[in-house]
Order: sequence, then structure tokens, then C-alpha cells
Amino acid sequence: MKVLIINGSPRKGGNTAIALAEMEKVFAKNGIETETMQIGNQAIRGCIACGTCAKKGQCVFDDAVNEAAPKFEEADGLVVASPVYYASANATLIAFLDRLFYSTSFEKRMKVGASVVVARRGGLSATFDELNKYFTISSMPVASSFYWNSVHGGAKGDAEQDAEGLQCMRALAENMSFLMKSIALGKEKYGLPEQEPRAFTNFIR
Repeated sequence: MKVLIINGSPRKGGNTAIALAEMEKVFAKNGIETETMQIGNQAIRGCIACGTCAKKGQCVFDDAVNEAAPKFEEADGLVVASPVYYASANATLIAFLDRLFYSTSFEKRMKVGASVVVARRGGLSATFDELNKYFTISSMPVASSFYWNSVHGGAKGDAEQDAEGLQCMRALAENMSFLMKSIALGKEKYGLPEQEPRAFTNFIR
């Protein structure tokens, strides 16, 4: 099994990386392979709604989004992590996720998603909710812990002192591992849930 981890922080080895390292140790213990992409320090522009991805099968902007797409398709789970900026995720990460989810047409149902947020003080819950929306619009089960998936830390390395936050990360990875394995067994025995043809409506007709 494999988990793709997206680190939305621009800082290598920062508090977001510390939080994710706790998860990586648990995934390894459970025999789950991980790959981490750090995209918070890259120049990633937002979606322009050009529709090229529907024709070419990939985003018109050939950057980390197109690099991540086949990794996401292969993975059983996706972890998305971000520092908190103005009670929101890093804008680079949001641009990346908008384009990644919109430009890819492969089946995302039953891939397990988990979001991780890191802040000095506030804005964690708002950012946590923001990131989870990518999973819930894609029929992806959302992994949870015993608390919201958050770690506190201001200066680089501060997260190492957040014992409860790091414990929350380990519990999250344990729960996510169990959920991915359980879904794999369910898919083997029952297949994916039935899906009706989509009904597309808007507010003017």
C-alpha cells in the first residue's frame, strides 16, 4: 500500500515536516510506503478554467501538479499538510490542490484522505475544514484522530514540544492505515459502491 504526502510548507524541515515525520514512522511500521512532495516552495499558479485537461488528460501548466497526478492515482491514501496563513492554507497549496483534483479524471472513490494543519496559535480549525473539502467532493473517506489533526509551533522546531499534537499525528496514521487496509479488503470482496449517473444542475435552470 502507498500514501502520497503533500507538504504545503515552503520550509524544509519545519514544523509541518515534523508533524508529517510522526505519521511516516507509523506508516512504515504498518508496512505502508510513503512518498512526500514538498510543493509550498514552488511557483504554482492557480486554475484558469481553460478546459484543456478534459481534452489532454492533464493540466495545461506542466509543473508539480502533473508530476503528482500519477502518484495520486497509484496511491491508496493522500495526506495534505499545510501551515496556517491568515486562518487559511498556504495559497500555493490551494492552487496545487484545485488543479490536481480538477484536472485528474481517475477514480478517487475510497482513496483515504487526511489533512494536517500546523500553526503558532489560531486558524487551525478553519484550515482543517478547508483542506477536507477536497476529499469530501471526491468520495474519499476522511481519516480522523482523537482530536482535530493539528500541531502547534511557531519557530522552526517548536512542534517537537507539542506532545499532544504529535500523539495526534501518530493516532491519525494508525487510523488511516487501518482504514486503507479495511477498504482494500472490502473492495476485494464487494467492489466499489454503486454510483448513479451524475445529475448536473445550477441555479438558473
